[in-house]
This record gives sequence, structure tokens and C-alpha cells, in this order.
Amino acid sequence: MRAIGIVLAGGNSKRMRELSNKRAIAAMPIAGNYRSIDFALSNMTNSHIQNVAVLTQYNSRSLHLHLSSSKWWDFGRKQGGLYVFTPTITAESSDWYRGTADALYQNLIFLKNSHEPYVVIAAGDGIYKLDYGKVLEYHIEKKADITVVCTELPAGEDTTRFGIVKTNDDGRITDFEEKPMVASSNTVSCGIYVIRRRQLIELIERCAMEDRYDFVSDILVRYRNLKRIYAYRMNTYWRNIASVESYYKTNMDFLKPEVRDYFFRQYPDVYSKIDDLPPAKYNPGASVKNSLISSGSIVNGVVENSVLFKKAYIGNNCVIRNSIILNDVYIGDNTVIENCIVESRDTIRANTTYIGTPDNVKIVIEKNERYTL
Repeated sequence: MRAIGIVLAGGNSKRMRELSNKRAIAAMPIAGNYRSIDFALSNMTNSHIQNVAVLTQYNSRSLHLHLSSSKWWDFGRKQGGLYVFTPTITAESSDWYRGTADALYQNLIFLKNSHEPYVVIAAGDGIYKLDYGKVLEYHIEKKADITVVCTELPAGEDTTRFGIVKTNDDGRITDFEEKPMVASSNTVSCGIYVIRRRQLIELIERCAMEDRYDFVSDILVRYRNLKRIYAYRMNTYWRNIASVESYYKTNMDFLKPEVRDYFFRQYPDVYSKIDDLPPAKYNPGASVKNSLISSGSIVNGVVENSVLFKKAYIGNNCVIRNSIILNDVYIGDNTVIENCIVESRDTIRANTTYIGTPDNVKIVIEKNERYTL
């Protein structure tokens, strides 16, 4: 493909509450065996993009461990590869990334040393499948300066977390509001962009000269009437997980057969780092209904409508309902957990009860000395 890829994976969100205290949002576990960034990286390799850079910053240790080998996404090639860039102190700059445009500027050498004519920029917190090649074809067909992938959110969804887009009949964006207090449309930006590489370099350098740091506010919004910015509409599954509510709902979506079939049985595949773990074990007395149980887990109690990530242990007479149990959690006997997210590497004492509601999911973190990934 005639494009390089950039995955923006350095951001943080207070909407994630305690879940982002020790990990980047792009490293959040999804659907039992995956991380959020796996979906963007899988889309890159499935679209035959060979050069991909991941820009990390906030709490990036677990993300770097996950990306320690590029072979899982088939980037371990003689040509191309997967590059992970963090903020670097130099003689000219000692700043962290001050925004998405500044992150691109601090890694401008990657853009300048590349030869592909186009750039695909994607956020690391989106759960979706997309052929970026079709977006590039649309971009060329419309003779666009920038193409923004958009989608329609269902009624009742919180649209104020996103960029709100309005288009004309030809698909050209006529208005772009970034996280407005009151949304005037359900059409939102997915945080996926296609742009010509040389034009991106020019726009990023101009932003740096004017002390502007944000790609959306200082490029998309500022140039919406000066550049030909088009919307590519995506009508398949897409979710952004940058809030506790959306993270919980997204994992619960994977309990639906049609969602699992779409992601895990329909071409193209979603790839992730594989751990050498035994299959899940169900001891006598275990009862599991409509749940995802990941490898390395041991279940002794009742699990219903829940997602258990790797190496979870459920003790005797436990009841787990409508909950997400993250990696390497030990839950003691006679424990009841409903409508909760249990932080990874946590130890839940026996005979305890944690109950939230579907509209107010409870995050369970008991004090422990184990490092959380």
C-alpha cells in the first residue's frame, strides 16, 4: 500500500478513572485476550501498510511490553517494520508531547525519511475493523487534502466526547466541532485520518512555528474552510473505549454472538501477542453462562454474562455477574461481584461483596503490592 501508518497511543483520559492510573488507554485489555491497540495494528497489517510508528507517552510501560515484538502483527519484515517512539529530550527540546500535532512534529524525521506518498493516522483506543486501502481510494477519488473516517453513533450515546462532523451532499466536511457541550449531530470523527505525507509535514511544521499543538483543533477545525476535508463514512462496528462506561459496554458487546463472529470469525483477523498459557479450567461445581473465559483461568464458582481475562482465579461459591475481571486476578471464596470491573493483578479477599449498577459500574481495586499491567 502507498501509505505509512501512525498510531497515536500516548493520551490519557480522566473518564477512565482508576483504570488509567497505571496503563495507557491503548493498552487496556479487550475481549479476554486482546489490547485496544491490537485493532489499529491489525487494520494496518491487513491493509498492507508495512511501515507503522506508534507514538506513546502516558504510562507506557505495559504498552511497550505488549509491543516488544512486532511479529504478532506481521511487522517483522526485511522491508518496513513497527517503530515505537516516545518523547525524547534533545538539545532543541525537553518537552513531552503537548498534543497530537506536537507528537507528530517531534517525530517528523520518521515522516521525512519515508517514501510512501500518503499517511494513515489512527487512534489507539478504537475497537473496529477497517480496510484503510478503501479510505485511501476514496481520498484520491475526491481529490481531498484530508479524509476523516466518521460514523453515526446510536441515539442516546454520549457524543460530546468526540468531534462532531457536518458534511454537504458530496461528503465534504462543512463544520467540525471538537467535543462540543451540546452535539448538533450524531456523526462523529473516529480519529482516523488519511493525508498526503508532504502536506502533513507542511501543516505540522506550520503548527510548530505558531505554537499550536493539537491536530484536530489546529488543523482540522482551523483549515476546514481552506482545505478539502472529506468524511469517509464507516457503517460497521466502531467503539471508542476512553471512558469507564464505554469500556464496560464494549467488553459486554463481545458477549453478543454477532459481535464475536464479526471480529473473530470473519476475514480479516485481529492479531495480538500470544501468551503460552493452558486452556481455561472448570472445576466441579463451576457454572458458566454467556461469558468469555480466557486462557490460564480457573473457575470454581458461578460466572454469568462476564468477561474473564487471562489467569483469573474464581474461588468456591463465588458469584460473578455482568462483570469484567482483568488479568491475573485472584478472587477468594464466597465472593459476590456484580456490575464491576476488577483491576488486574488484584486479590479479592474471601467473603466480600461488590455490587454496582449497569449505569454506574464499580471499579474494584483492593490494596496489593503487585505491579499492575
